[in-house]
Amino acid sequence: MLTILTYDALSWTTLDPVLLTNLIPGLFILPFVLFSATAGQLADKFDKGRVARLVKLLEIAIMALAGFGWMTHNLPLLVLAIVGMGLHSTLFGPVKYAYLPQHLRRTELVGGNGLVESGTFVGILLGEILGALLIVHKPWGVELIAAGTLILAVLGWLCSRAIPPSPAPVPDLKVNWNPVTETLRNLNYSRQNRTVFLSLLGNSWFWFYGAIVLAQFPLYAKNYLHGDHGVFVLLLTVFSLGIGAGSLLCERLSGHRIEIGLVPFGSIGLSVFGVELFLSSLAYTNTLPVDVAGFLAQTGSLRILFSCLMIGVSGGLYIVPLFALIQTRCDPRHLSRTIAGMNILNALFMVVAALLAMLLLKNGVTIPQLFLVTALLNALVALYIYSLVPEFLIRFLAWLLIHTIHRVRCVDAAHIPAEGAAVLVCNHVSYVDAFVILAASPRPIRFVMDHRIFQFPLLSWVFRSARAIPIAPASEDPVVMEKAYTAIAQALDDGELVCIFPEGKLTVNGEINVFRGGIMKILQRSPVPVIPLALCGLWGSLFSRAKSNPFDRVFRRGLRSRLMLVAGAPLPPGEVTPDLLRERVQTLRGQTR
Repeated sequence: MLTILTYDALSWTTLDPVLLTNLIPGLFILPFVLFSATAGQLADKFDKGRVARLVKLLEIAIMALAGFGWMTHNLPLLVLAIVGMGLHSTLFGPVKYAYLPQHLRRTELVGGNGLVESGTFVGILLGEILGALLIVHKPWGVELIAAGTLILAVLGWLCSRAIPPSPAPVPDLKVNWNPVTETLRNLNYSRQNRTVFLSLLGNSWFWFYGAIVLAQFPLYAKNYLHGDHGVFVLLLTVFSLGIGAGSLLCERLSGHRIEIGLVPFGSIGLSVFGVELFLSSLAYTNTLPVDVAGFLAQTGSLRILFSCLMIGVSGGLYIVPLFALIQTRCDPRHLSRTIAGMNILNALFMVVAALLAMLLLKNGVTIPQLFLVTALLNALVALYIYSLVPEFLIRFLAWLLIHTIHRVRCVDAAHIPAEGAAVLVCNHVSYVDAFVILAASPRPIRFVMDHRIFQFPLLSWVFRSARAIPIAPASEDPVVMEKAYTAIAQALDDGELVCIFPEGKLTVNGEINVFRGGIMKILQRSPVPVIPLALCGLWGSLFSRAKSNPFDRVFRRGLRSRLMLVAGAPLPPGEVTPDLLRERVQTLRGQTR
């Protein structure tokens, strides 16, 4: 529809195409604001497979209405159908995302979300591509669109019949039909979990970014690249490939875990390649009308396509881990309603995006400059969110460490519990031990560390952000020591993971020192399982205390040196002694220091 209004506007309306390309997406997302709260309740109250099938029947009816609008050249009727499909998506969104944790294991969630996200975005964008190709086909463009959308709706309903049973988590839920009060209640509930709520905001920001960029593509292709509709289709194709590739790449880069360290990686890419799209647009000098072949022959065209591709890849890396984080850290009984609240935020952010784009464009900002503004805003928002939830940045640093300087292989990492309190004990080989362990863990860890580390400015910020617990020997500072044991007990009582290095100091010769008795004091207050860990291969690295020249160590071992983290079976608190733990860690480590 946007394509025909861009390239053949006079046949349909006398309204300004710039206004329509920003107004119509806004009308599409209006139902998200009005009905998301109700949709979330229905998804929690009824079987999700049944709801999905009813939604797909609604889609057939809407596409029949749209077909009539196409055949009669009735623009208001088509706009009504777009609003109807907004309602369709509002109802389907909570079902789609709350369905995944019911049928996938925790280790499959990132891959499952990657498939859903790649399917969603590739489906949306391929729909735009096919629509752009078919609508300009003479003389049957309108007929092809009307028939094609109705056929796809029927196929969607047939596929929905294969959805397995997905029981309602709260079948006795009393539906609140007031969208305002239910929306406020949803958002207030989500705010109780700080990490989840800020992840919802981060997700909504992605839709803000995407809404601005994608809405400009038709006019960008026509007015700045001087291309025909085929150039617009090419931009969408490249962008869709990027989204799909980035979403699926998450599974590989995360190591089958929920790796939120990829979120900063994605946000950096959204800003860097958004700026690059602006710069590459300035470098594009063609002023003559071109088709796809002509566009590709122009200087700078490949640079523009690469920028669009990498914005898509970065978006996939950004959004998939956020969805998986929300699904695992949210109350399962409230997941659909939380996702519905997120949809409301998404809609509000996209409305603001459309209004901002229209305001800036009407005040003389060009489309390439709009790309630049969006990229810079993304950088500011990302820094703000990561300052509020430093866990994203900590995981990012850990991910960089084990994917650049070292190659880490985790053995039996499943022994680290996905939920519940436990104490992890590990040999202390280097200054980056905590990052290696954190990268292998499916959840945040509270590390107990020598209080002197917190005196170094950069390290202090990193470990305080990670909520590490400073400790000191009783002979040095008994107050700090007592505060540490109190903080450890509180963390374990709250069901968190706590990691200690019982040697109390880094090894100076690669061997495991005597384990001190602090673990017994911890277990006296909080009798929880103890998981022994062993780091293998870090001795002699740049970050260890080996006496050889640091640069010699780097070149001798080489970049991407191999490390291994081995986890042992949990020990009951009543069986633990320092000597037994040291023996277990020594056995797990073997001969590799």
